[in-house]
Amino acid sequence: MANTAFHQNQHFTYGDYLKWPEDERWELIDGVAYNMTPAPSRLHQEVSGEIFAQLHSRLKGKPCSVYAAPFDVRLPDGDESDSQISSIVQPDISVVCNQERLDKSGCRGAPDFILEIISPSTALKDQVTKTELYERHKVREYWIVHPFDQLLMIRVLGDNGRYATLKVTKLEGSVQVTAVAGLEIDLDLVGELCAAEAAKDQEQESPANERRI
Repeated sequence: MANTAFHQNQHFTYGDYLKWPEDERWELIDGVAYNMTPAPSRLHQEVSGEIFAQLHSRLKGKPCSVYAAPFDVRLPDGDESDSQISSIVQPDISVVCNQERLDKSGCRGAPDFILEIISPSTALKDQVTKTELYERHKVREYWIVHPFDQLLMIRVLGDNGRYATLKVTKLEGSVQVTAVAGLEIDLDLVGELCAAEAAKDQEQESPANERRI
């Protein structure tokens, strides 16, 4: 899912990105292309759907909008034209409060809040590459959900423009989204989905019960 494109030494831009097949999903980070196929797992989709539903409901009537992938977020380094932007990502969940950043193509500029749902194939990109990218572009808050470890990693942008000390918590209780006043996510519901899937996997991996005589 996070494989780089076969032309690893080639620098791509949004202009190139728009020419690629519509049935393929890619991200660009500093000009490097990352293949987003195959589609996410069922658990990934369920977790994303639960969090999106909560945010969509709680943001009604407020000046912020929530979007689920696929949703293009273009992150320009300056005032370059769209065609020259070299970082385009599709976060699992994005909350944008500056409506001027929204257009028919998605979002140009940093969302206020981004949430990614990690998988083994995207771990390095989500935890290192994207963390550095989002910090540089001033994403105010960045969450990473670990479905199989049932953990949440939280990074909040400090006054110095850097992410403060990483906070790690279990998927339980309600947690406030610092970047958006009055917004919180009920992690109990997310944790229940992940725990049920973990139990199902464990059951499938355990040897079949032997028939007793």
